[in-house]
This record gives sequence, C-alpha cells and structure tokens, in this order.
Amino acid sequence: MDGLSIEDMIPPDAVADMPDMSQSTKELGAVYDIPVQVSAVLGKSTMQVNQLLKLGRGAVVELDRKVGEAIDIYVNNRLVARGEVVVVEDRLGVTMTEIVKTDRT
Repeated sequence: MDGLSIEDMIPPDAVADMPDMSQSTKELGAVYDIPVQVSAVLGKSTMQVNQLLKLGRGAVVELDRKVGEAIDIYVNNRLVARGEVVVVEDRLGVTMTEIVKTDRT
C-alpha cells in the first residue's frame, strides 16, 4: 500500500488510548471519524521581531524554498508527504508526490 497509514494520521498521545492497531478495520471503524489537521507548508522564514514589525501591506517575505520545489504536507503537525501546489477550480490544492516514511517513537 502506497498511501498514508492510519498510524501516520493519529496523534501519538491518542494511540495509547486506542486498541491494538493490528486489529481489523471493522474494529477501528470509529477512528475514521476522528478529525485531523492537514497543513501544506510552502516554506519558512526566520526574522527578527523588528523586521516583522516593519512589514506592511505589499511586503514580501522571502521563503526558504525555490519555485517548483516540493512543499511539505503535515497531518497533525507530523510531516507525512511532499507535494506540488495545484489549482482546483478557484482554490489551491496539493498533489502528493512523495510519502515520507518516518519511524514512530
């Protein structure tokens, strides 16, 4: 399976209160209704407070990513994938291009 596993989407502190993740999908049916926060991060920037206070309408904040570079996709503040920004009708979206495998500790 090449998608996200249910373990990737559940906050680590919530896993302790859940049944063994190896149980059947039927037994985990209630988990599918748990809301998760999905964030797509275009890039990041670090600046001093005095620089931040000088920003106004029209100011440009330079990010650490280049045009066309993959963006990071987080589920509950955990990096799970990378992708590309796309336009879906009149909204922005993200196409996942890579699933990030991480060790759960």
